[in-house]
Amino acid sequence: MKKSGNTIIITGGGSGIGRLLAQRLHDAGNSVIIASRDTAALAQTAQGYANMHTLPLDQTDPASIDAFAQRIASHFPQANVLINNAGIMRMEGTLASKRDLADAEESVTNNLLGPIRLTNALIDHLVAQPDAALVNVTSGLAFVPLVIAPTYSAIKAGIHNYTVSLRAVLKDKVEVIEIAPPALRTTLTPGQENNERFMPPEVFIDQVMEQMQRDQTPTEVLVEEVDFMRRAEKEDRFEETVAAINPFLAN
Repeated sequence: MKKSGNTIIITGGGSGIGRLLAQRLHDAGNSVIIASRDTAALAQTAQGYANMHTLPLDQTDPASIDAFAQRIASHFPQANVLINNAGIMRMEGTLASKRDLADAEESVTNNLLGPIRLTNALIDHLVAQPDAALVNVTSGLAFVPLVIAPTYSAIKAGIHNYTVSLRAVLKDKVEVIEIAPPALRTTLTPGQENNERFMPPEVFIDQVMEQMQRDQTPTEVLVEEVDFMRRAEKEDRFEETVAAINPFLAN
């Protein structure tokens, strides 16, 4: 991915790593468009950043996605990078008995269909741009599941494979990159921002930016805290790693 001079779309730019990534990419010399349902949070992210713009987007709503794509084409025709970052995480509890699937269904609509629909809405635009890139944010849970968040883990595995497919079919047209965060101290789930076992998001973004500023951006941007999950199956320690990130299974 080109180091600077891009016009970058980032979903979920109102908080968490979306906010940090937007600000750091702006400071690296890029114009940034941040999108979310929470327009007040977007305004907070963009405050003081001259080349940062905000647009409303509800990626659970196909009509909102289509309207967003039209605004990009008309107001930001030079946009050449899409970062699919927005998402939610729901803990679902036991799978051992019948349960309400509302959280699972909401997760699929938001985290799986959302980026697929948005990518589809913008793909013709991206293919036509020089130095185009598509970045999907997945998770370490794409490789080793958290069993109390089974739908989230499954979706991230799905987006990982979707990204691999995009990389193959878009070769020489759009650079396709995956960022897989470990557990971070963000507000993704209640209390997560205070968990000292998790990685500070600022440290994570520092490491992500270092990799994205290389002469050749890795196809998978992985920090050390998630790399052991990525390699678990290859190194024949998958079951051990599942147990390590799900210690409650031993009780």
